[in-house]
Amino acid sequence: MEWNTTQHVWLILGCFCVAFAPRLIPLMFFRTRKIPDWFNEWMRYVPISLFTALVVKDIFISPEYTVTIVNRAPEMIAAVIVIGIAYWTRSMAISVVLGLVAVFLLAMVV
Repeated sequence: MEWNTTQHVWLILGCFCVAFAPRLIPLMFFRTRKIPDWFNEWMRYVPISLFTALVVKDIFISPEYTVTIVNRAPEMIAAVIVIGIAYWTRSMAISVVLGLVAVFLLAMVV
């Protein structure tokens, strides 16, 4: 099936709406309401939880979706380094950058 320009424009607009709605709806809902303290406390843990889930999947899950630790030494060493850096600096950006550098250097050495 060949797509014409109009269909591409509708696809882009549809993607925009799907991506924008989850951002707009909570903003409109909480604009006039006070966010409960328990919710703010809970939301503080979301970024680190997502970051941990991505890192653990990358280290322990193979491309065939099996749990493995074989040939993962550079990633595991870098993960330990990043845990220390994250604890010391409390900065996600510094942790990510230094983690990438650590994996790169360790992959060349190990």
